[in-house]
Amino acid sequence: MAQPILYSTPACHLCELAEGLLLEAARATVPGLVWRVVDISGDDALFERYGERIPVLCFASGAELDWPFTGEELHRALRREGLCQGPG
Repeated sequence: MAQPILYSTPACHLCELAEGLLLEAARATVPGLVWRVVDISGDDALFERYGERIPVLCFASGAELDWPFTGEELHRALRREGLCQGPG
């Protein structure tokens, strides 16, 4: 299973909120969900692409989920990507 990537920067409170939703999803409905956090602050190309949009959750399919997103929207995206089962 390909890991989603959460693009972030240090001290980004919105990124912390997004990661909190991922943690909730992992505990509640998507056991085994693993993601990677990538700090864009040291990469000019990533900062140019995502700097104004973070946090952004990116999937192996190329789909991106921009903040703000709810737990329900996250669950739907994870389901579309085949990372969880069930309604949503």
